[in-house]
Amino acid sequence: MEMNEKTGNRVAFLTLGCKLNYSETSAIARQFVDHGYEKVANNKEADIYVINTCSVTEHADKKCRTAIRKLHKQNPNAIVAVTGCYAQLKPQEILGIEGVDLVLGADQKQNLFMKVSDLKGQSGENGNFSHGQARSYSCAISEVETIFPAYSSDDRTRSFLKVQDGCDYNCSYCTIPLARGKSRNHPVDFIVGEAREIAAKGIKEVVLTGVNTGDFGKTTGEEFSDLIKKLDEIEGIERYRISSIEPNLITPEIIKWISESTKFLPHFHIPLQSGSNKILALMKRRYNRELFAERVELIRSYMPFAFFGIDVIVGFPGESEEEFLETYNFLEKLHPSFLHVFPYSKRNNTPAAEYLNQVNEQDKHDRVQRLTELSDRLYSQFVEKNRGRSEKVLFESTQKGGKMFGYTGNYIRIETQYNRELIGKISEVII
Repeated sequence: MEMNEKTGNRVAFLTLGCKLNYSETSAIARQFVDHGYEKVANNKEADIYVINTCSVTEHADKKCRTAIRKLHKQNPNAIVAVTGCYAQLKPQEILGIEGVDLVLGADQKQNLFMKVSDLKGQSGENGNFSHGQARSYSCAISEVETIFPAYSSDDRTRSFLKVQDGCDYNCSYCTIPLARGKSRNHPVDFIVGEAREIAAKGIKEVVLTGVNTGDFGKTTGEEFSDLIKKLDEIEGIERYRISSIEPNLITPEIIKWISESTKFLPHFHIPLQSGSNKILALMKRRYNRELFAERVELIRSYMPFAFFGIDVIVGFPGESEEEFLETYNFLEKLHPSFLHVFPYSKRNNTPAAEYLNQVNEQDKHDRVQRLTELSDRLYSQFVEKNRGRSEKVLFESTQKGGKMFGYTGNYIRIETQYNRELIGKISEVII
């Protein structure tokens, strides 16, 4: 429908959570911009606020609720539309928050623009929207079979490209399969077409995102290796990163191929979650620590300076000090580059929420602190190992204090004096 200019055309977006959410928000934003809306910062007064939410922890839910209230306060007359994992899992809870007009679950995310347009048509002669009864468009996740294609285009240097959605793993602590549905994807050729669109915008780096990225191909009979080989051929895109991949899915064949690629970078984000095989079994993870260590060492044998970012959950039910020390000592010996540390958060409708021996919050906090300190030490050692090496850096447009920054292929942040000519270009530097 055509926009009625009397009703206002400023739209703002707030993304909470993962890179996958960023790609989807950007795709939704393009729909609004293509129909003549003005995109404004989310700290400004807008006529429409779109919030793409996360629900990975209770803290994430709380952050969403706080954000909704803050945006409604900025302009009480604005339409507030909420989507994302929190919207899928707890639509009624969100409907109870003052100012919310639309809640859209996983099946309706791609229709958000049309749903908002329908509401905009109800604005009065003075241009103000009259808040009636909030509407929810969520269905049971078992009914979600579509996949919303998405990539981000807000950044001149980097794009997040969604290649997969959903997960079939059902780890005992995780609500993501409930929020995102089963593993599914578009065909390789479709994603290659999106990557060509990204290249046409002059963007040099693409980050492949998904809920379980390495599980690509479930719905099309293809393999993740098929996808990365085709993406490698696209002219204009010079660098690819894989945002996260399960250790059991990063096969020796994929590892060897990445080591030979000139575009796929030696940057690996691999979830471990625990260094204790007992805890991994309770989590219902699909590997043990021996396989994890084997994959890391294989990568290092091909790419000695590869960056490893590793996810770890502490305080999982049944994790004693002994099991925590197994994780700590395993990571200290494995020597990754960085740790993403999360305290276990009890989530409704997951098996782990009912497990005995729940860990108290103080112990969780202490364990997070200890692993965070280890992460700082590991990262410093990784940088020192690279000092004096020549690396290629893609510099970004952000300017702060007369400085600009960019990242090496193996994800070391490099800072230099601001130079407009360097933006979006790959430059060789000595670390």
